[in-house]
Amino acid sequence: MSQAEDLPLSHIKVIEFSHMVMGPSASAVLADLGADVIKIEPIGGDNTRRLRGSGAGYFAMYNRNKRSICIDLKSKRGNALAKKLISDADILIENFRPGAMDKLGYGYADLVKDNEQLIYCSARGFLNGPYEHRTALDEVAQMMGGLAYMTGLPNRPMRAGASVIDVMGGMFGVIGILAALEMRKIHGKGQQVASSLFESTVFLMGQHMAQEVVMGEPVKPMSIRTSAWAIYDIFNTKDDQQVFVAVVSDTQWLMFCKEFNLAEFAADASLAVNNDRVAHRDRILPAVQEIFLTLNKSDLMEQLENCGLPFAGVGTPSDLFSDPHLLESGGLLDVKLPSGETTKLPGIPIQMSGKRFNIRKNVPLQGEHTLEILENAGFTAKEIEEFLQDGIIERLEDNS
Repeated sequence: MSQAEDLPLSHIKVIEFSHMVMGPSASAVLADLGADVIKIEPIGGDNTRRLRGSGAGYFAMYNRNKRSICIDLKSKRGNALAKKLISDADILIENFRPGAMDKLGYGYADLVKDNEQLIYCSARGFLNGPYEHRTALDEVAQMMGGLAYMTGLPNRPMRAGASVIDVMGGMFGVIGILAALEMRKIHGKGQQVASSLFESTVFLMGQHMAQEVVMGEPVKPMSIRTSAWAIYDIFNTKDDQQVFVAVVSDTQWLMFCKEFNLAEFAADASLAVNNDRVAHRDRILPAVQEIFLTLNKSDLMEQLENCGLPFAGVGTPSDLFSDPHLLESGGLLDVKLPSGETTKLPGIPIQMSGKRFNIRKNVPLQGEHTLEILENAGFTAKEIEEFLQDGIIERLEDNS
């Protein structure tokens, strides 16, 4: 779905004051769903544009389908200009340090005076409580919330290999926004919404907290966990590749034994029930590994697919560019980056009426839509020219 009229949020206007990942990922979801997202950047553009290393992909991934305007928010006239854009917005998203928006006059209490229907979403490090004024990052939340402990080795916590908490916090922000839109239909007013990094991490840890209660002992890192299933591991193949294989039910166990000629295991009554098989992992796993070492990765995966068992080759991000499922299903979108390069990047993992969401606007250059946005807001050509001359706004030509 790429035509505006086909999209569920085509009637929604979003003002985005955010950078890095958490806020931009939330507005990226709304933009993909059809919202008109106006990204307000400082003069000179969002610093996220210039990140390198592990941050080099942030801007490219989380800012398609948006319009960019550069405004000097610290100037009195720039402040008033931004507030005019907000005055008829449905949603505002920000992810700055606590109190930063209030100091600039963009706090909820200030803005709701002119726009009582505004839904104001703060993507924060922490929800209300003793930690609420702390500055947080994805990695801070992973360390505090136990995710780094669960991912790493004993005595060596390790963050997950993607900005999972930033993105999850953004997604919870979207859920809150959509709920607030429904409440606005009933009550006619917007409200404040907040999502957070720390509490998002804690939500993920809920299953491990419950596990501790059920099992009566502290949970161990996933690297040394006691598996819930006898076969739930990564195995080596004949061609020095790796494949993850899972057998997670008694029915699947019989299918697995039949497919790989393990008649002795299938007939063994002591292995008939999953929990008993877990107790015999030391006997089962070496036998399975021995069989898999006689097969190339492709042959093993073909057998596993034919019998309907869960499996996965151990892939890398590079592999995703050529993944046949993603290419055929529309899971990868052709995106033009500010550098001029065109690449394929993931679409949002949602399907509606059998259709995926597509690109309507490429990742914007800084200030690319400044003039268009101001004209849409009713500013005259003379007013816009004065803003330009006084450095209140920045247009695309000024950056080239």
